[in-house]
Amino acid sequence: MTTRAKVAIIGSGNIGTDLMIKVLRTAKHLEMAAMVGIDPDSDGLARARRMGVATTADGVDGLIAMDDFDDISIVFDATSASAHVANAAKLARHGKRLIDLTPAAIGPYVVPVVNLDDHLDAPNLNMVTCGGQATIPIVAAVAGVTPVAYAEIVASIASRSAGPGTRANIDEFTETTSQAIESVGGAARGKAIIILNPAEPPLVMRDTVFCLVDAADGETQGRSAAVERVVEAVAGYVPGYRLKQQVQIHAIPADQPIDTLLAPDGGRRPTHQVSVFLEVEGAAHYLPAYAGNLDIMTSAALRVAERLAERELARATQEVTA
Repeated sequence: MTTRAKVAIIGSGNIGTDLMIKVLRTAKHLEMAAMVGIDPDSDGLARARRMGVATTADGVDGLIAMDDFDDISIVFDATSASAHVANAAKLARHGKRLIDLTPAAIGPYVVPVVNLDDHLDAPNLNMVTCGGQATIPIVAAVAGVTPVAYAEIVASIASRSAGPGTRANIDEFTETTSQAIESVGGAARGKAIIILNPAEPPLVMRDTVFCLVDAADGETQGRSAAVERVVEAVAGYVPGYRLKQQVQIHAIPADQPIDTLLAPDGGRRPTHQVSVFLEVEGAAHYLPAYAGNLDIMTSAALRVAERLAERELARATQEVTA
């Protein structure tokens, strides 16, 4: 009985290549079966060949034509939102589980520490965005203690770490992240902003989370503790994920205009703002350490695939012993 699930990666750019190296070096339940690209001269395909991984430069059609395609159970898509729509349509006919690292959002949004176990049977799981993976756990942690009327996240990433795919999907980034702040994070209303920081030398990813909440009870320690717990949980699969400073909670002045930020039926006016400042440093498996925005995406996707494979292995073991 096999103890590892075979996986393929579509997209031989920075994200796909970093993910491949993570699978090869750190995965417990995954076996790297194929790297798929469209540029035969890409560094990702060249590295895959050097590392003994089967490759194709004919895109998804080339993957489907591979001799071992039937043995592959999980396919990561690290291309673009528009490309994923076409890729998913072709692969759906073959019953493959898809983990989508683009903002296409065909399947449910998944943030491992928040809602992974709710979607283990979904055929297509969407990893939201790098900003979403970094900040939605914080919003969800605060929302678990008190209702969040409004949540705003600002993701600042090094301009050097934003490749053509990221730049082509900026609009999808803000829309997808904003939606996931609400549907996964639990905020009544969400907003996302991304900043490409041109600083030299490049700075690591920085994320700021603002939540407007009703904390009229005056209790703040529980909210800070919830944030600290979820930061520790995310750091379990993204070691460079950390709080930049202590959680800040302060009262909102009565004359501060916030009504335009709230949902029309937002109910009681929020009393406090919770501010959380994060830093994400990459593991530097393939990308520089400042590219924490890409590292958190590949790390989160790897965690999802490991959980799927672990579950299937447990089922197979039960069938054998039954």
